[in-house]
Order: sequence, then structure tokens, then C-alpha cells
Amino acid sequence: MKQHDFDTPVVRRNTHCVKWDCEEAQGAIPMWVADMDFRVAQPITEAIMRRAEHGVFGYTQVPPAYYDAIIRWFGERHQWHIDREWIIYTSGVIPALSAVIKSMTLPGDKVIIQTPVYNCFFSSVRNNGCQVVENPLIYQDNTYHIDFDDLERKAADSKTRLLVLCNPHNPAGRVWTKEELRHVNDICLRNGVRVVSDEIHCELVMPGYRFTPFASVSKECLDNSVTLNSPSKSFNIAGLQIANIICNNSLVRERIDRAININEVCDVNPFGVEALMAAYNDSGWWIDQLCDYLKSNYDCLRAYFAEHMPQVGITTLEGTYLVWLDIRPLGQTSDEITRRLLSEGKVLVNSGTMYGEQEGEGFIRVNIACPRSQLMTALESMSKVLAK
Repeated sequence: MKQHDFDTPVVRRNTHCVKWDCEEAQGAIPMWVADMDFRVAQPITEAIMRRAEHGVFGYTQVPPAYYDAIIRWFGERHQWHIDREWIIYTSGVIPALSAVIKSMTLPGDKVIIQTPVYNCFFSSVRNNGCQVVENPLIYQDNTYHIDFDDLERKAADSKTRLLVLCNPHNPAGRVWTKEELRHVNDICLRNGVRVVSDEIHCELVMPGYRFTPFASVSKECLDNSVTLNSPSKSFNIAGLQIANIICNNSLVRERIDRAININEVCDVNPFGVEALMAAYNDSGWWIDQLCDYLKSNYDCLRAYFAEHMPQVGITTLEGTYLVWLDIRPLGQTSDEITRRLLSEGKVLVNSGTMYGEQEGEGFIRVNIACPRSQLMTALESMSKVLAK
């Protein structure tokens, strides 16, 4: 069995890196934006190097092997059968989301999102002239649940066209169960609302939990959904700009394909194509080791907070590498705590208000996808600030 070294730090500063080289991160430990401080799986590096040796990087044609890799991965890994013609490639999940919203709505229509949720959902909806409708998640016992009664009310509005689902959920850390997904679809079907499922974090699942693709739950879920996925988060290749839209309805796909061309995100990076194939064909072992390492990081964080900052609540992490901390007992706003952590502790995290002004208030988001030594240094700095 191959073994990957997740412990040795990789110097990323001064590499034009958003995470480390942004103005706010200068002199600080960046624990904010969702990319990882780990080298990618060796098969991905080797595939990119082979492509780079060719020396010509013109417009790229996506080969049949690309689709084969996707179909094989999701069939074997998640027991979801995907037909070749269901797949539309594009440059990223957010461009994909924007194209899907454009294709399925008219200006003034309503789109449901489940807050607190990834901040780009808000802008994708509004940039297409639609109204954001929040279906706030219920926070209870350090985890989140869907408010199905509220979802039923919001979906019943005649102007509501879409529900954007985040599975696994960022930043709540939930990996929705098959029963929860089925319930969501039942409500949406009754009310003529289509589900757009963002599954970009689908491989980042903690031991003991299981990711279920929304479209794999039932024929009804498949027919009433559009899935967005990418290896970018899981395999740490976000900069290579590759993602896929999966939809079994040919008429809907035609509308999405037209929107992709209107938004001019129909061309992809040649290195992204090679990286996806290397990830899905040859790097499953790396993901398995990564999830074990992330679980150990999460356990270390929990233990450290229990000893040094027991007043801070820690949301159960089922999926992603983004830990959602309840800092309401500290008596300061999310923005205030975030500013103090940066100015006094030199640790850069995300304020919860990015993910919903109401549902995110009183929380911060911390990225634990880094070598353990870096995590522990950051936690020590955070405790000195939060203990004051």
C-alpha cells in the first residue's frame, strides 16, 4: 500500500497562493479558504508532468477516457450509475451553479438555500436576478438538521423554482442521510421545485459516515435533480479549473449547455482534464488516507478545545475539512472574534456571517486541512486570544 506524507509542511507562501499570499494572511497562519496544505496524490503530479512535457497547451478536447473515469469512480465508490450523455464538463462548480440557475429560472424567481451555507450560493442566485429564500437549518446538540416544515412552506411559493442543496454541507459539516435526501425531494416534487445538488466535498467524509449522491437515492430524485461535482476540493486541485454537471434529462441538459455557452465557461484547462483522470483512476488510496488524517486532526482540535477552551462549542464533523465553531458563549460577534484572532493571535479564519448574517452569527469556520504541527500552533494561538 502506498503511503502519503501529510505531516511534512509544504511552503506555499510567495507562490501566488490565495490562501497564504493574500494581504490578510501576511504574518499569519491561514485557516480560512477551503483548500488544503497537502501535496496532491503522486499519480496526479505525474499525469500533469507528462502533459507539461509535451510543451503545447492549446484548446483541449475532452477524451472518452475522461467520462469513463467519472463513471467508474462514482459507480464503484458511491454505487451511482451515470450515463456518458448525462455529463457536461465546465470550469468549476460555481460557474456550473450559475449556469444551472440561469437555465432554470427567470429574473425574479426564488431559489431556496439552507443557511448557514457557502457564501457563493448567495451571489450565484442574485447574479442571475433571482431572490434568495433561506431555509435555515436547525442547530441542536452540536449538529444541524433540516427544517422540513419550513422547507415545505418556502417550496409552496409559486415563484420558487430551485433548491440548492449542499451535500456534504459547508459549513455545517453534515453528510445528509438517504432518508433526509428522500424527504427533501418529496417536498420539492410536490411543489414543482428542482433540486440542484452541490456535491463538491463528496469524498471528504469522516470514518463512520457515508456519502449518498442525491441522484442515487431513487429514480424520482434522479429525475428531479441536477448534480454538480468536481475532484477539486477532495484532491486539492481547485486551481486546475475542472468540474462536471450531471443531469439525466436531455431537455434540461440542452438548456444548461446553452447557459454555459452564454456564460462562456465551456472551455477547460488541459491539466484539469489529466488531473481528473489521474484522481479518479489512480488516487483512491490517497483519499482514504486523507480522510483518516483529517479525522485525527479533528480529534486533536476537539481534545485541545476541551482542555483549553471548553466554552467553545464544536459542531460534529461528518464531512468536509471545515470545522464550525460555536463562539456565542464568548459574548462577542463573529466579526469581532475573527478580527481579534487575526490581530492578536495571527490566525486567519472565516467569520460565520459570511454564510448567513443571522444563522452564521456567533460562529467561525476553521480549515483543518493542514499538517498537524500547523494545526496545533494555530490552536495554541487561538486559545491565548479566546481565553482573555
